[in-house]
Amino acid sequence: MAPESLKRILMVEDEPDIRTVAELALEAIGGFELTACESGQQALEIIEECRPQLIVLDVMMPCMDGPATLQAIRALPDYAKVPAVFMTAKVQSNEVQSYLALGAAGVIPKPFDPLTLADQIREIWNEAHAIG
Repeated sequence: MAPESLKRILMVEDEPDIRTVAELALEAIGGFELTACESGQQALEIIEECRPQLIVLDVMMPCMDGPATLQAIRALPDYAKVPAVFMTAKVQSNEVQSYLALGAAGVIPKPFDPLTLADQIREIWNEAHAIG
């Protein structure tokens, strides 16, 4: 059975410029429905409204960082198993392993290539569904 196709993505990113580039990359190029927010707290407030199939999280954000946001999202029954992807400039192998250990389906290095971002997300989505 083919995995369900990915349509709805929630992105949590505190940098407005990165959010703008990602919105263009994922909506215009990737054809996804993207809901972008600037903080973990905001993500928790809107998650029920956008019902994401995949979540993209910046690692370093003020107040509630990416790992803390993922932990809070995992506590919500409907989102305990939604694949999550971290975006970060910290991509040493031990750092990547720690993100995967937190339950991330993948890690995308920053700066990312806007032309290939949608493909990277799709690949992680397909891998997450091949396993689960």
